[in-house]
Amino acid sequence: FLALVIAFSIGLTLNPREIPSALIGKAVPDFDMPPLPGYEEGLSTADFTGGEVAIVSVFASWCRPCREEHPVFMEFARTNDIPIYGINYRDDSENALAWLRALGDPYTKIGADLDGRQGIEWGIYGVPETFVVDGAGTIIFKHVAQVTPKLLRRKIVPLIEQARAEDA
Repeated sequence: FLALVIAFSIGLTLNPREIPSALIGKAVPDFDMPPLPGYEEGLSTADFTGGEVAIVSVFASWCRPCREEHPVFMEFARTNDIPIYGINYRDDSENALAWLRALGDPYTKIGADLDGRQGIEWGIYGVPETFVVDGAGTIIFKHVAQVTPKLLRRKIVPLIEQARAEDA
C-alpha cells in the first residue's frame, strides 16, 4: 500500500504536458512525406541533413489549438531565419490548403501525413506537437500542446541558440 501511495504522490507532481519521447537525442526518423497539392516539395529525412537547426510543427486544419498557435509561428517565421517544417497530420488536403490561405503559411516545407503512418515514426500523440531538431538532424526537444509566445521565448529559442552555438 505504501509503495502505491508513493507512486501516486510522485505522479501528482509530474507535468502532464511533458510527455516523454523516445526520440529525444536520436536522429529524425527515416521518412518521406508527399507535399500538399500545389506545393512542389514534401518533407523527408533529407531535409534535416543540411546542418541547420529547425522547428517541426505538427498541425491540422481541424485542430483548434493549432489555429491558436499559428500566429506565433507566423511571427517567428517573419522575424527569424530558422526553418519551420510542417507536418500536416491526418487532415484533408483541401481543408489544409484553405486553412493556410486564410491564416498564412509560415512553413519552409510541408509534408502531408494523410493517414498518420509517418506520425507513428515521429511518436506523435496528436496535434499540435512541436519538435526542435539540431543541425545534425537530432531531435532535441518535443512539446505536446500549443506553442505560446512565452514557451517560444523561454524554452524553444534558447534551445535553438544553444544548438546553433554547438553546431558552429
